[in-house]
Amino acid sequence: MQSLALIENWPVPTAAAAVVRADGTVAGEHGPTGRRFALASVTKPLAAYAALVAYEEGAVELDEPAGPEGSTVRHLLAHTSGLAFDEHRVTSAPGVRRLYSNAGFEVLGDHIAKATGIPFGEYLRQGVLEPLGMTSTSLEGDGSPAKDGVSTVDDLVRFAAEVQAPRLLDARTVAAAMTVTYPGLKGVLPGYGHQNPNDWGLGFEIRDSKSPHWTGSASSPRTFGHFGQAGTFLWVDPDAGAACVALTDRPFGPWATEVWPPFTDAVLAEL
Repeated sequence: MQSLALIENWPVPTAAAAVVRADGTVAGEHGPTGRRFALASVTKPLAAYAALVAYEEGAVELDEPAGPEGSTVRHLLAHTSGLAFDEHRVTSAPGVRRLYSNAGFEVLGDHIAKATGIPFGEYLRQGVLEPLGMTSTSLEGDGSPAKDGVSTVDDLVRFAAEVQAPRLLDARTVAAAMTVTYPGLKGVLPGYGHQNPNDWGLGFEIRDSKSPHWTGSASSPRTFGHFGQAGTFLWVDPDAGAACVALTDRPFGPWATEVWPPFTDAVLAEL
């Protein structure tokens, strides 16, 4: 895909990208797709998938108590537990606002580790990474399920293919993860300001009508995924029947808000 070569013009030291179709075929790739990059918050979809594996295995229930009083596993996955962004401090009642929270995913990881008797990073490896052949992906050390993942474009292509045609999870579970959970909630999309509504599924951000946004103007409202402060993103556009992964080694900033949307539009036009 010629559009992927646009990453050569990004103001970053290194970038790699790939597109994978819903049938699992790689439509194109560019750059060092086998290089390991820090994921930052692109770790969250992987952690969420592990949480959904735990749910299907019966280790946890989505509506069981977890986190602050009144909060559940579902609230934690959907950033509605009321926990602050990066502190284990309650700032609102559960289900009232979309408070994007790294702390919420850390509490979620601890909850699953306690329920399964397996450290969360190991549970992620056994439940998601190993079955998908994501051998270059890990949660570094005793890292945060919110932001400490490291991976390659090649590995994330495997994950993006799985999300589009699930083998590890029931398709209905994945459909729920990409459906708005607690509709109508306002909140801040980090890097893009207040959004009303600020729609999320279970661990995946949903584009809907958000503006501004890190995906493209041609991206369908059903597009879901995540971006990270490490200058990374993964989106899945069900209407286009494809997903795109891009990893860089420059922190997210104004450069990304400028180059990511036209890049996505070029990819979608070529599809």
